[in-house]
Amino acid sequence: MADWSKISSRGNVQDRRSMSPLFVGGGGLGVLGLVLYIVINLLGGGDITDVVAQLPNLQVQSQAINTENLEKPDNYNVFASTVLGSANDMWKQVFAQNNKVYTAPTLVLFRTATQGSCGISTSEVGPHYCPLDKSIYLDETFFDELQRRFGAQGGDVAEAYVIAHEVGHHAQNELGILNAVHEEGSSEASIKAELQADCFAGLWANSIKDKGVFESGEIQEALDAAAAVGDDRIQRATEGMVNPETWTHGSSEERMFWFNRGYETGRVAECDTFN
Repeated sequence: MADWSKISSRGNVQDRRSMSPLFVGGGGLGVLGLVLYIVINLLGGGDITDVVAQLPNLQVQSQAINTENLEKPDNYNVFASTVLGSANDMWKQVFAQNNKVYTAPTLVLFRTATQGSCGISTSEVGPHYCPLDKSIYLDETFFDELQRRFGAQGGDVAEAYVIAHEVGHHAQNELGILNAVHEEGSSEASIKAELQADCFAGLWANSIKDKGVFESGEIQEALDAAAAVGDDRIQRATEGMVNPETWTHGSSEERMFWFNRGYETGRVAECDTFN
């Protein structure tokens, strides 16, 4: 396990895990129906924002069960805040070097489902970034599914990679890259943005490797996670076949390549996936 105590920085984490989601509104889908609806649409090549747009009357309200986690952060809360804080440190420096101001994102921890500015976030959708509220949404049980269904090795460095990847999307949003990708609207642009976020995650890992955080070989956990979320590997596990025409994130090989490129070089210029 990595030694996260070497990092003193903390990011802004909003912990909603002690809150129970209540689905209300039109449609009569219920929790199971909603989950199946979202999964089917995403596997068919849809985007989470497209799916949510088709459910205008559905909302998620959070019912508090207890607030202990909100008042006394547990180990996972501290871990997530530490990874986020270290990623923010790197991006603040990168932005300052280019005469820009970096605004840190919020990381929302939840279980099952929660409501955000981009619509409904569920554990089935997986970790994602919402540019409308500049927040990252993460259900940590996603990593259990990654191991069970897609054969990921798991580990804290793998989970840190995913957080750093989403922070990479936030940096893209701050730089105007996500807006340009959205305007282009092509799957090719989407894949390039995802691979760049992988490279940015590699930059983050490079930025802390001399602090003595990682033990020997632990960075392999991140590479393994990058491979596990490759479009080809996910399609093979869920559909039994691979169709590159419907990819949105890139292959396992591509995702490992770009993470490693950022990690090995430590240079932002090396993460230009668009040229």
